[in-house]
Amino acid sequence: MNRLLLNTALWAFAVSLALAPVFIAAFRHLRWGQTIREEGPTRHLKKAGTPTMGGIVFLLAALTVSLALAPLSTELFLVILLTAGNGFIGFVDDYLKVVRRRSLGLKARSKLLGQAALVAAFFLVWRGLGYSTVVTVPFTGLEWDLGILYLPFLVFFVIGFTNAVNLTDGIDGLAAGSAILAFLAYLLVAAMQGLYDLAHFSAAMIGATFAFLVYNLHPARVFMGDVGSLALGGALAAMAVLTKTELFLVIIGGVFVLETLSVIIQVIIFQLTGKRVFRMSPLHHHFELGGRGEWQVVTGFWAVGFILALVGLMQLGAF
Repeated sequence: MNRLLLNTALWAFAVSLALAPVFIAAFRHLRWGQTIREEGPTRHLKKAGTPTMGGIVFLLAALTVSLALAPLSTELFLVILLTAGNGFIGFVDDYLKVVRRRSLGLKARSKLLGQAALVAAFFLVWRGLGYSTVVTVPFTGLEWDLGILYLPFLVFFVIGFTNAVNLTDGIDGLAAGSAILAFLAYLLVAAMQGLYDLAHFSAAMIGATFAFLVYNLHPARVFMGDVGSLALGGALAAMAVLTKTELFLVIIGGVFVLETLSVIIQVIIFQLTGKRVFRMSPLHHHFELGGRGEWQVVTGFWAVGFILALVGLMQLGAF
């Protein structure tokens, strides 16, 4: 089985690596370039015009290879539903911003309604498979049956995590590398539980995203865009729900959680006191403005992500 999972990862890597130059060239020709916020770090202004929507590359590669090589199951189609569905919402958002030049992209209400509809469809099928509404609390071993509250919890969980990955995607290679570490953890979790369909999916996401990272490392030749970040968030959230490790994703994907908390803290404290806790949020910008280079910030966050993934796996009894 280990050899089969490696084969899946390698195929996804090869397909993604082959697609990337083609799509990057197409994006350049179509002038689908990133617009950089003026209020961000000034060093980022030189990135304006870098091709975006590169998430299409690893999304196509991972989904194609998963369907070709993974054992087909309802669970596999469920994880693909949240991955591709959120990716499509992200694509529409990117298209409106980049191609139609609508600065705010897809309206927040439309985005949230679309994501909520995806979660509702996921929940109906998932519940029909007999999954429990019990969630386990890390570090305590306590179990909590949410009952009818599980659906609103799931909506908040999926939307929250997709947006957490989206917030993290603000510096070359950070979101992609952090996602790879989380998928590595979930490959092990799925394999431990005998869910080889999900293990193959994780392997495909690792291989495809790693190939994308070749072009996304600083200085990035392509950005993933919302199509990539929302898809990654949806995929990780789906993996957590299908392996019944919902709250453990808060640890395994801790980098994304920390980035989101930094934004929440910054907004709340500023509204209450008029002062800023961080030089700029999300958190990676705080370190950038403190004089750290992009590569230093990214590798530091990857190291934190690696440690958090290990902690999450230890809590799940993987070691």
